[in-house]
Parts: sequence; structure tokens; C-alpha cells
Amino acid sequence: MCVGVPAKVVKKMEYSATVDVLGSQTTVGIIFVSEVEIGDYVIVHAGQAMSIVDEDYARESVEEWRKLVDARNSETI
Repeated sequence: MCVGVPAKVVKKMEYSATVDVLGSQTTVGIIFVSEVEIGDYVIVHAGQAMSIVDEDYARESVEEWRKLVDARNSETI
């Protein structure tokens, strides 16, 4: 199973972009979505932005990821 994480593009270079994922920033490749712009949301998998998604989808997906993280954190307490 492949899992993609939604991220917001905060900086764009020629072949990579800095994205914000749940409050953390990382650099990802953008060769599959070269048309991406700052402020767009992308699905990131294995260090690559795989597709551009709309903000509503990204927001809903982030909410589900936060639930998973919160559930995991509550197990370790």
C-alpha cells in the first residue's frame, strides 16, 4: 500500500520545492508536477510530489492524519 501525505508548497525551485507537512518543512522533488506553484497543495510520497490537489481535499486529509498522530501519541502515554 502506498501512502501519500498532503503538503503545502511554500517555496519552488527548478526541480524541487519546500513543502509544509503538518507544520514541518521538507524539500521534495517536483518532476511529476512541474506546473505546481507556491500555495498549491500536493500529495507527497517517497520524497516526490506526485499530484496537485485542491485545498479542501488537503485540509480533510490533514485532519485525518492528525487523528492518526494523536491516537498514536495517546497510546505511548
